[in-house]
Amino acid sequence: MLLLTLLLCFSPGVLGQLEESQFGDDIDLADFDLDIAPRRVPRQVKTILAKESKPHIQELSIKTTIISRYAFTAVYCAMLNRHSAATEAVFQFQIPANAFISNFTMIIGGRVYQSEVRPKEKRVKQENGKAKNKESGDASSEPEVEVFRMAANIPGRNRAVFLLTYEELLQRRLGRYEHVTSLRPMQLVSRLSLDVTIVDHSPITDLQVLPLRNGRSAGASSSAAGADAPKIAGKPEPPVTTVIKNEKNVCKITFSPNIVQQAKITTSGLLGDFVIRYDVQRDMGIGDIQVLNGHFVHYFAPKDLPVVPKNVVFVIDTSASMLGTKIRQTKDALFTILRDLRPGDRFNFISFSNRIKVWQPNRLVPVTPLTIRDAKKFIYMLATTGGTNIDGAIQTGSSLLRDYLSSPDASPNSVSLIIFLTDGRPTVGEMQSAAILGNARSAVQEKFCIFTIGIGNDVDYRLLERMSLENCGMMRRIHEEADASAMLKGFYDEIGTPLLSDIRINYTEDSVQYVTQHLFTNYFNGSEIVIAGKLTNQSAESLHVQVTASNNDKSIILETDVPLRHRQTETERHVKAATAAIAAGTKAPGSGVTEGLGAALGSIAEDFVERVWGFLSVKEGLRSRLRVQTSKEREDHIRQATNLSMTYHFLTPLTNLVVEKPEVLADGTMAPAPTISPAAAEAVSTANELPADADDGKPQRPSGKAGSQTSPLSNTIGKVVRRPAKKSITVSKTSADGDPHFVVEFPLSKLTVCFNINGEPGHILRLVSDHKYSGVTVNGKLIGAPAPPGSHKQQRTYFSTVTIVVDHPKRAYIEVTPKKVILDGRDRMVLPCHSTVSVDSGALSVSIVGKSNVTVTVGGNISFVILLHHYKNPAPYQRDHLGFYIGRSKGLSHNCHGLLGQFLYEEVGLAELPAGGDTKPSAVLKVKDRSVPVVQKSRRIYGGTQSVDCWFARNNAAKLIDGQYEDYVTSHMFATGDWPNGTNRV
Repeated sequence: MLLLTLLLCFSPGVLGQLEESQFGDDIDLADFDLDIAPRRVPRQVKTILAKESKPHIQELSIKTTIISRYAFTAVYCAMLNRHSAATEAVFQFQIPANAFISNFTMIIGGRVYQSEVRPKEKRVKQENGKAKNKESGDASSEPEVEVFRMAANIPGRNRAVFLLTYEELLQRRLGRYEHVTSLRPMQLVSRLSLDVTIVDHSPITDLQVLPLRNGRSAGASSSAAGADAPKIAGKPEPPVTTVIKNEKNVCKITFSPNIVQQAKITTSGLLGDFVIRYDVQRDMGIGDIQVLNGHFVHYFAPKDLPVVPKNVVFVIDTSASMLGTKIRQTKDALFTILRDLRPGDRFNFISFSNRIKVWQPNRLVPVTPLTIRDAKKFIYMLATTGGTNIDGAIQTGSSLLRDYLSSPDASPNSVSLIIFLTDGRPTVGEMQSAAILGNARSAVQEKFCIFTIGIGNDVDYRLLERMSLENCGMMRRIHEEADASAMLKGFYDEIGTPLLSDIRINYTEDSVQYVTQHLFTNYFNGSEIVIAGKLTNQSAESLHVQVTASNNDKSIILETDVPLRHRQTETERHVKAATAAIAAGTKAPGSGVTEGLGAALGSIAEDFVERVWGFLSVKEGLRSRLRVQTSKEREDHIRQATNLSMTYHFLTPLTNLVVEKPEVLADGTMAPAPTISPAAAEAVSTANELPADADDGKPQRPSGKAGSQTSPLSNTIGKVVRRPAKKSITVSKTSADGDPHFVVEFPLSKLTVCFNINGEPGHILRLVSDHKYSGVTVNGKLIGAPAPPGSHKQQRTYFSTVTIVVDHPKRAYIEVTPKKVILDGRDRMVLPCHSTVSVDSGALSVSIVGKSNVTVTVGGNISFVILLHHYKNPAPYQRDHLGFYIGRSKGLSHNCHGLLGQFLYEEVGLAELPAGGDTKPSAVLKVKDRSVPVVQKSRRIYGGTQSVDCWFARNNAAKLIDGQYEDYVTSHMFATGDWPNGTNRV
């Protein structure tokens, strides 16, 4: 599913509660909504609050659900402007470096401002081409820039609500996962709450909540917050008010300090990072594989293996800028690392500035008391001077390793690596990044890995990142004021214990597709390998998994058959536990906000395996674009990663997050909302949420709350008018409906042909493909259901989503589900399917007849009709689904393809065969140069209101369609790739 657009899960009722006016003309301390009696608020806190000139944060609520190490976080922030004049509010939140923002929404003055994710313009400044009152949320491609910031004016005596969501896959390091939430609201907050729910397939172990962590972390600036807090010896205690409930596979952690408790920690609002660490119980063997809705995720973290010896060269920057704290902390870390080297390891040190010094020239030395003593002397004598010759240092280190690996002393299964540390940019020798990277690749020759570390603010982190990515390593950034010694030692600990090398993970070749990275150079103790993919055949009984790797002096092969249906059932039970835990945490009285946050998290958890696949696929595409050598390969990776970012609504280095900002008049009031008809206000849910279906089928009336107000975005969408339902329109029989059953009408041949597609849930089928010519592509996603009792089928499949993408004159799309229509033309809009409404958005227009059908028109001469099939009391084998019908096809080209599109301009012939006995009439259909055996059948179409006689082709339309069924399965809902075997014309 397209993202579930996250905050679309907030109900209009909740949004209405948030924005009901509750402020009088006079505002005093009561307006701060303090959660303790005013007389108990210390005078110091009252003084601080009274002096605040910026809008006050009444509530900051953060809810995170971690389901099988994939974390969804929703942030709710309500700010109050106590003054009569309009005031600028700044919403700022630090997110983890590895996370993707997936939605942002503002509610100001009773109006909803929903963000959009758009592709970045190539080589164009991000401000260009945007309306005057639009801006992009701050997010940079820099590896560690993690502060999301949005400023907006709040009218006088009013309040604003900011809603932010982000997602991340937790990485296992040193045998544990760490989840960090930044609590830096920059002021005291009336109501502050953090709820984290951890649900895992395996029992949760080693759970630990640390004291609030201060200093530079998660993109926040350094502060002295809590510096005067007492330091506790022994086991660290969690922050005050923290409550932990751990029940084997489900753990709930809450933190809710009142305003006085916050002030005791710090009065600046810079509380620090709330850190949770944990691990899960894991069995030996192939790892944990979870299956859900046509996708799988595989977690592989073996343990209790013998350590592989390593050959390591430390390359240390000793230029003048390392003087002082940096070189002292680096030396401290290296002294500690020396103690951790193992007897089977080989090592050497190189220092570089203008000059390059090698501790032990032309060799790697074994670990002995004597070599360790001499290495300590070399480290102790390191002096800082001169410039930074990065290229020369890498060449020297690579030459040392290459020479050793070609010598008879080298262990055949050892792991070789360079650990490279610098605090600056190249200033001596080769200074062009491209040349340095090319030289490094040539020197490494894929024989070892380079791990890079940057210290401070003057480092070319892009160079270090690319160098590590291109040479199978990792990069770490150490902030200027951080404890470099501890972080350098921690990084070494992550990579200091290799257990496996040359890991290859394979799955049954014809059972999976679009698998993320499955070849790995090394596996280090305490880490984890995560792979995700799509299943091509969910009806298969099992999935064969094979892991091959090298360990010390032998090869390892692990194999097993994973029972798919059993794993699907287990994962579904796992998801139910997650949603139940979320729901249990949002039952408190008056918790409308937390219920809305819980609903958002609960709904997206239901597709978490697919989202893990999307997340890893985007990450892989971003890495690959930096790693490849040719511009064509780079553009391919950029295009793929951009499309996936759009599909899952991720803010990445390739996309922008754009949101319209409210207009506030000079007198401090909101500019009037644009005028549209009351009927449209009924039908359009500008809170980007579908109201609950009314019992009588009529659209709900506006309640005066935010959930039913009209967004200024609608002013730019075009004419939005309520029209009476049209008379029934003439639609061709060419369609895909039901299980799905395909019907193709050949007017020139006066024949109707039909066929079935026995697809798999999660498959996305290309229905119409005319991207190169008319610019139109139609894709449909399948959802599964059990077969009826007595059926010969194992399962049924229906269309749950249909996406129509248009690329001329500019890109736009419509996504239709049984509940809603998402229209992204001039601007993004969400329309409920239970209301009757028409919207014209330039290249695309849509007309909805409530609870009946959706008609999409493209450019006046192409139209598609999508029937909405709902069940009041569905049987287990029934699902709400869609039927797709081609209305007008005149604007589609003769080169159109797809399961339906390839027949639009085709002529066929029929040679009937004599019927035998009671068998149905049979014939041979001539399609192009192919002969297709067919039998006569009757099909019900148009929602069962009509029947059509047709000639039925068996076996997934073999020989009837060009190619095979698998050729029509595409990677994602917005894929517009061409038919792989050319056009429809012979």
